[in-house]
Amino acid sequence: MRLPSTLNYELSGDRRSSAILLLHGFMGSSADWRDVMAAIGDRAFCICVDLPGHGASLGLAPGAYTIEGSAQAVVYVLDKLEVESPVIVGYSMGGRLALYLALRYQGLCAGLFLESASPGLESEEEQNVRRAADEEKAKRLESEDFEQFLSNWYRQPLFASLARDDKLLGQTIEARLRNDPVELARSLRGMGTGSQPSLWVELDGLAVPALAVAGGLDEKYATISTRMASINPRIDSELVQGAGHNVHDEASAGYAALLGHFLDGLSLALGEAETDP
Repeated sequence: MRLPSTLNYELSGDRRSSAILLLHGFMGSSADWRDVMAAIGDRAFCICVDLPGHGASLGLAPGAYTIEGSAQAVVYVLDKLEVESPVIVGYSMGGRLALYLALRYQGLCAGLFLESASPGLESEEEQNVRRAADEEKAKRLESEDFEQFLSNWYRQPLFASLARDDKLLGQTIEARLRNDPVELARSLRGMGTGSQPSLWVELDGLAVPALAVAGGLDEKYATISTRMASINPRIDSELVQGAGHNVHDEASAGYAALLGHFLDGLSLALGEAETDP
């Protein structure tokens, strides 16, 4: 039996503390979480992976670039580190993967903190349209100047609030340029929203506490987060005013406060469960 692909990862915090697994978005890397890790400090043991096709997790077997292959690779890292039941924090693509892990790998995690994340597309028609759009973008990644691709990418309405901050936009593009565009194309084809299974019908089976966070300026994902919360009472939703799709960069203080409050709530619930007769 072939072992899952080995992912590059970064660690921080106190190994004796509760574990947090942080999953970045498309074109990101483990480095995206360094400010969040610094804010968490030693209150948790943080594990940040480079998902397939991102950062230093390159040249993997074809199956690794799917959502199931990525899930297996992440589980392999957790097993290697002997980490059980981490809280999973996921942004955008990483949020989709976090939700997939919680639903398809029951018992894997203690809680979910989802940022600008979706359970996927509900109809086959929507998925087909999205796959075609992702294929077009993948071909551009393979053939265009990467810096120009990124400039066009961040002109999408989804990133309008980020694009208004020239400094933050410049930092974001600089970080994205460290990736390999051909590898990103592989990820987009295998793990894009059109390629993943829809998880909407599985949401009512989510058995761990979850917080779905969205920026107040990101109408699409604000609506998705609210709808997710309406399906399962274990899911709460929160809007961070003044932020768009990338909440952890656009409103870092508000994001850190929400994450800290979520972690405190989980710790309190765990402590109460352990003292129950």
